Amino acid sequence: MSLILEGGEPFYMPGNQIGCLLIHGFTGAPKEMRWLGEHLANEGYTVLGPRLFGHATEQRDMIRARWRDWVASAIDGYHLLHDACSQVVIMGLSMGGALALYLGARFPVAGIVAMSTPYVIPHPLMRRLRPIVPLISLVWRYAAKGPSDWRDPEAAEDHLDYEGYPIRAAAEVDDLLAEMRQGLHRIAVPVLLICSRGDKVVDAEHAQAICGDLTSSEPELLWVENSGHVITRDAERGVVFTAAADFVRRVTEQLT
Repeated sequence: MSLILEGGEPFYMPGNQIGCLLIHGFTGAPKEMRWLGEHLANEGYTVLGPRLFGHATEQRDMIRARWRDWVASAIDGYHLLHDACSQVVIMGLSMGGALALYLGARFPVAGIVAMSTPYVIPHPLMRRLRPIVPLISLVWRYAAKGPSDWRDPEAAEDHLDYEGYPIRAAAEVDDLLAEMRQGLHRIAVPVLLICSRGDKVVDAEHAQAICGDLTSSEPELLWVENSGHVITRDAERGVVFTAAADFVRRVTEQLT
């Protein structure tokens, strides 16, 4: 029997010499990036969607996950694509967007698409408790997720993620975001931020803060109106897919 949940498998779609690395979010799975990957593959691009460490197996696996593990998973994917393609565009959802920005500050890429990406830990209480989170997590292992912000109920029902937020892993997200912020000023390639005004997890202030730190780049900011946090699967996913594909076309044409 597979240790990976159905829908949690990584995916690879071979295409041309332009590679798209698609990174899923915290407690999510590659499945939340697959439809976007299929759209990009239909455009002719090579697509890879890795599975981040501790995801799409058992929720308890996240307790031992560290931010360097997620970075290593993303870097593995980058190197696989970089070896097969002449150009790489990195895309990520939520924490995956933070990983995309982290990699974009440290590796040669043609462009970055960060979707629903936080600048800091979105939950104010978790930010206040951060210094003692490792201790608290010994007795409070999981936090319940808030009310759903999905607009497409069928997509929501089919979504694959963990039921709760592992408290110990949330501290690692905070550390990852700190590393991301330190590198934002070094990103010199085009960046597209896609956000939803209906996102109840990451609000508009996060995108604005990321834009403010991208001093070596001129980021684009695209808002969708009728989606929740998981914009790669929610009601306006078609808008997201088209914007991402157009962005890949533009940034790779500049380098050819």
